[in-house]
Amino acid sequence: MARPPRVRSSGRAAFRDRHGRGLRSSAAGPHLPFLRTRIDLFDDIVASTAHYLKELWPDELDDVVFRVAGLPQRAPESSFERFRVDKSKRVVTFYRLPIERLTRTPESRQQGDAEWQHRALVEGYVFRAVGDLLGKDPWELAPDRYR
Repeated sequence: MARPPRVRSSGRAAFRDRHGRGLRSSAAGPHLPFLRTRIDLFDDIVASTAHYLKELWPDELDDVVFRVAGLPQRAPESSFERFRVDKSKRVVTFYRLPIERLTRTPESRQQGDAEWQHRALVEGYVFRAVGDLLGKDPWELAPDRYR
């Protein structure tokens, strides 16, 4: 199966050019693959979950654009929103920092399956946002996903 395209709305470059000295090399050396950052992992989870939902609901999600941003542009009134759904433009934007840092998770996250729990957390927000966009309960979108 082809890997879904990455989701990224920030213009963050993969490398930095400091003081005109040229692009920086990898910290792991030229012969090793680049390390995966938290941003890359979050982008991959959102992209793969969006691709999965687009396969299940092709007609409803055909023209929907999924975006990832660090934080909402506006200052929060009481709490940070985790995602924004613009039904008229058919755009869903996920905010990485509020999802990863401000969402309460079970205490077991410190143990064993932290990677799986992180994936389930992010996927849960993708399901909620798409459910909000389509006017459906998130559990109706993919009832067999976690069985």
